[in-house]
Amino acid sequence: MAVPHLQQPSFLLATLKADCVNKPFAQRCRDLETLIEELPAKELHGIFPWLVESIFGSLDGIIVGWNLRCLQGRTNPNEYSVALDFLDPSGPMMKLVYKLQAEEYRYDFPVSYLPGPVKASIQEQVLPECSLYHNKVQFPSSGGLGLNLALNPFEYYMFYFAISLITQKNSPVTHHVSPSNSAYFILVDTYLKCFLPTEGSVLPPPSSNPGGAIPSPTPRSPAVPFSSYGMHHTSLLKRHIAHQPSVNADPASQEIWRSETLLQIFVEMWLHHYSLEMYQKMQSPHVKLEVLHYRLSISSKHHGSPAQSSYQALHAYQLSPPMADFCLSHSSHLSKPCVEEKIRICMAVTQIKESFKPTEEHVLVVRLLVKHLHAFSNSLKPEPLSPSAHSHTASPLEEFKRVVIPRFVQEKLYIFLQHCFGHWPLDASFRAVLEMWLSYLQPWRYAPEKPPQSTEPLPRSVSEKWAAFIQENLLMYTKLFMGFLNRALRTDLVSPKNALMVFRVAKVFAQPNLAEMILKGEQLFLEPELVIPHRQHRLFMSPTLGGSFLSSRSPAVTDASFKVKSHVYSLEGQDFQYKQMFGTEVRNLVLKLAQLICQAQQTAKSISDHSAETMASQSFFSWFRFTPSEMNGSYTGNDLDEIGQDSIKKTDEYLEKALEYLCQIFKLSEAQLTQMMMKCGTAQDENGKKQLPDCIASENGLILTPLGRYQIINGLRRFELQYQGDAELQPIRSYENAALVRLLFRLSSALNERFADQMEVLCSRDDFVGRLCRYHLTNPQLVQKIRYSPVVRDRTSQNWGPRISLRFLASYRTLISLLMIYFLASWFYVGPVGCTFMILTGYFLYAVIMTFFFEGWKPHEH
Repeated sequence: MAVPHLQQPSFLLATLKADCVNKPFAQRCRDLETLIEELPAKELHGIFPWLVESIFGSLDGIIVGWNLRCLQGRTNPNEYSVALDFLDPSGPMMKLVYKLQAEEYRYDFPVSYLPGPVKASIQEQVLPECSLYHNKVQFPSSGGLGLNLALNPFEYYMFYFAISLITQKNSPVTHHVSPSNSAYFILVDTYLKCFLPTEGSVLPPPSSNPGGAIPSPTPRSPAVPFSSYGMHHTSLLKRHIAHQPSVNADPASQEIWRSETLLQIFVEMWLHHYSLEMYQKMQSPHVKLEVLHYRLSISSKHHGSPAQSSYQALHAYQLSPPMADFCLSHSSHLSKPCVEEKIRICMAVTQIKESFKPTEEHVLVVRLLVKHLHAFSNSLKPEPLSPSAHSHTASPLEEFKRVVIPRFVQEKLYIFLQHCFGHWPLDASFRAVLEMWLSYLQPWRYAPEKPPQSTEPLPRSVSEKWAAFIQENLLMYTKLFMGFLNRALRTDLVSPKNALMVFRVAKVFAQPNLAEMILKGEQLFLEPELVIPHRQHRLFMSPTLGGSFLSSRSPAVTDASFKVKSHVYSLEGQDFQYKQMFGTEVRNLVLKLAQLICQAQQTAKSISDHSAETMASQSFFSWFRFTPSEMNGSYTGNDLDEIGQDSIKKTDEYLEKALEYLCQIFKLSEAQLTQMMMKCGTAQDENGKKQLPDCIASENGLILTPLGRYQIINGLRRFELQYQGDAELQPIRSYENAALVRLLFRLSSALNERFADQMEVLCSRDDFVGRLCRYHLTNPQLVQKIRYSPVVRDRTSQNWGPRISLRFLASYRTLISLLMIYFLASWFYVGPVGCTFMILTGYFLYAVIMTFFFEGWKPHEH
């Protein structure tokens, strides 16, 4: 494509929009690559926002763009490879980003499309804690509507890329899409490996100017006065440059801003979504402290005794004595306007009505982020023994690896998981959330060292070096485990997918030494706190409140108990009531889950036995046999029959191993398991059949209790469904001829109406003829059948007199059996009349014998 010299941006944009309609995808990408290579940044500046939107879609979801989430190599190999090459970190699109970055262009991003809590705080002119938003918020120009963020090209591109996962969730899908094979998923993985490398340093951006470098974002004065509702951190880049004699001496210090910006954007766009309840729970103690100071200053104006009013306010705010002492001793350092700004954000978030529902694809992408961050953090080089050597050799990237999880991810991921555990449907799709959670809990899986090779597949013991990570993420292990217990108690454990989830969690927590380290963390948290003045400040030195985990240059918190308390209180607040994972309450829940596992095993076994009996009864000769279940409408199967014998075996294996792991984790004794197995055994009758669901007998029949509903929902018990009405009027079966059923019904009805009196007289006789007629013409057991479902009592009082039923002749089995009998008789030169006479004679002899011995059995109605 020939590039005209110094095209007007409007003309160039119109040409590109026309090409989107007239040219194929690959040709458009080649033309764009040529434009990016040959045109100056001044001309490309005008088309950049349109190009980004045409790739990732519009923020309102109307424009789909390239639909990267549904683009897969299996279905569209050409477009897939072209799109990945064009958006690659070293591809044409990123070259355009760096070319515009060198000129320091800015692009507006609407605040209204940011996550709910961030949007509410910015609209109230209170900056969020994340430094990503600092010095970027601007009032709209004259005539404009809404606030905007002034972003540099790299930020603008990554904002659109990250938020397209949320805004494009309703894109049209014409075929089955595997999220892990989509172009979007591959690009996320590529960007993470490029900007957060586990080996080496961040690659410098391609530059058309040899030896030139793309400058990092420069600080800008705010366009509108804002205050921050938390003590935000300074950038790692700025902090490192302050210690560097020359920026050019360390190229990594010039490019680390891309890594930090990329991670902040991903975390903010993917994890910073939660409801008002979650927002209030995650408010840091520092924010609560400042709000309390403001309340104290107001109350002191209206009371004669400031001390008395202060202690009353502290009591109303439910703060511990150490916290109260600290608040009262530092209340003079806060200004009223500052606190008023911090209070406004709390009031603004109360108006958030955002109903955030993450998709399975969203969760899979977050899991990819978590796994890569573990690998990125674990690639940190061991610290030198000499402190002086460390201060001179630590690079910005190494410092970034040290703080990446506790400072950037921990808090928002915990809130995100809390939201998913509480709002995700009770189905097998929760597996994606579960695996993301388990990936975060096991950073040792992504450590560079390899486990020792052994002939026996023994579980790998968790090293003691991970004790600090477990203690600093205690709630991730304990509270979320309780949340999973509550979900597991409400799911059908007979389902193989649900059983697998219980097995996965039990297997992870049963790793050697893990339960002991969790218990140690709980003991540290429950350790009594001594009121020591010089230690009070450390309560708030969490990663989100200005505490530094960067290097040994900052004061190290040696008290492990204080570190655990800081973690818990920073996530849940000072008034949080902690429940011990190994306490009595949780142990009772585990025992209840173990009992449900035993019941699910019994249910799976009964389904397996029933399936085996059904398979055995479906032999060739049984096809000709009349069975009682065909005509009385009974249903002894279960929806779980469809899962197959292999799945039932897997369910039993998963549940058995899960029960074994739970016993290891919580030290359950064999006596407790035996008692639970005996309780599960009581669910079986003397005949080995399952009991009915728990019901209450009433004048209108059986009424299910809440326990009975739970038993039915989880497949633990069920009703034996039977047709309770007139056998002549039941629906036409698949093995019956519909025309014959209707014809024989009319014939039977006519005969019954014509000879009703005569049949009544014959059946009332006490001799052999009367018994023979009652055997053929009545059904005395009809009113004696046990009702397994709630039915109206009046129906049980209905009775039918003697009647003729010819419906059995409409069965395909009966017809084919008669045809085969006639066919076999023809081989012995027996004609149709003779064969019919022999059939009637044989049936009469059979009926006479059955009348003598088994009068109650009704062959012609079965």
